[in-house]
Amino acid sequence: MPTYRGMPVAQAEAYRAGSADAYGNPPERKLSEGGAPCRCCLEMIPEGEEMLVLAYRPFDGLQPYAETGPIFLCAESCAPKGTGLPDVVVSPDYLLKAYSADQRIIYGSGRITPRDEIDAYAGSLLDREDVAFVDLRSARNNCWQVRITRT
Repeated sequence: MPTYRGMPVAQAEAYRAGSADAYGNPPERKLSEGGAPCRCCLEMIPEGEEMLVLAYRPFDGLQPYAETGPIFLCAESCAPKGTGLPDVVVSPDYLLKAYSADQRIIYGSGRITPRDEIDAYAGSLLDREDVAFVDLRSARNNCWQVRITRT
């Protein structure tokens, strides 16, 4: 069974303390209109609650395969509640892509995957020795959702 992980809590806390995002900008503070998925606790940010919007790059360094995109984050401290497929994964399908240990895309692994097939496809990718992790992204906007690793 794959393990689903959001942004590391320490990194989320750094953004909350004012650290610059992937583009060197401070996170923007907004009020949630409901339906904004926090990339740390992997839960929806309730309507009316303060949230951060920032550019996020879930990779260790700059390189051609280190994609960056917008994410939402609870403005107050939060932590993940579990390691299974998060409840915030609500779209009918997602883009899954496998990466090697040096954080490079493994060509041919990218696939738009129906929500109910995410566990199976991610598991089949993680069965491969050349795959270190799988990223789940929005199939429509390419926003990073969650990192999937071996249990």
